[in-house]
Amino acid sequence: MTESNIFMELSFDGTSYAGWQIQPETPTVQGMIQQVLTQINANTPVEIIGCGRTDAGVHAHRFYIHFTLDESRVGNLVYRMNKMLPSDIKIHALLPLAGFRHARFDATRRTYRYFISKEKSPFLDRYRWVMPLPLDVTNMNKASEMLLGNQDFASFAKAHSDVKTTLCTVYHAFWTETETDYVFEVCANRFLRNMVRAMVGTLVEVGLGKLSLPELAEIIHKKSRQEAAVSVPARGLFLWEVEY
Repeated sequence: MTESNIFMELSFDGTSYAGWQIQPETPTVQGMIQQVLTQINANTPVEIIGCGRTDAGVHAHRFYIHFTLDESRVGNLVYRMNKMLPSDIKIHALLPLAGFRHARFDATRRTYRYFISKEKSPFLDRYRWVMPLPLDVTNMNKASEMLLGNQDFASFAKAHSDVKTTLCTVYHAFWTETETDYVFEVCANRFLRNMVRAMVGTLVEVGLGKLSLPELAEIIHKKSRQEAAVSVPARGLFLWEVEY
């Protein structure tokens, strides 16, 4: 039996899942995809590695996985997987590789977007956090500039997380405003658990005039999760792109 290294691009709506990572007796995106691949692989278990570990309710505009599969079962794989997967997970493509690529450890940059809606929508609320109060986008962008570079982001990390370092390098972070939404985009070499949602919650405090720029600088300096604002809901967060 000859096995092929598969690198795959997909997207998913995380509303119905307890995050990416497989958990016992709990629906996860990884678990659903592995279940389908195992069926395709004649019930021989297939383990997949994802480019990150999204939390419960978080979505992915672009997500990448790698795994090995019996070469004889690769034909029409995208079509077969999409036919078997639920509508909230879509496989986009098998990506050609010159050699092996690790979906998680070979990633160099990840980009997230967080969407805030100015008013309630029956069609978009599962993908937005509703904030009817006006936000000062100019001031939030000044605050976002304070997040750039290589810094310790412990103030925005989930407390007691099992990580070796809370240092991350943020390449860009900015807000845009449309007629209906506020959108925050942030790109970094790595992210800590809950980091983006804690960032957004804190930057919104700046936008509401409840937090000054010097106070934000002090929050970053103190390196304590208790100092930053409450995390915003998961439903507005998308893993937007991953670069290799």
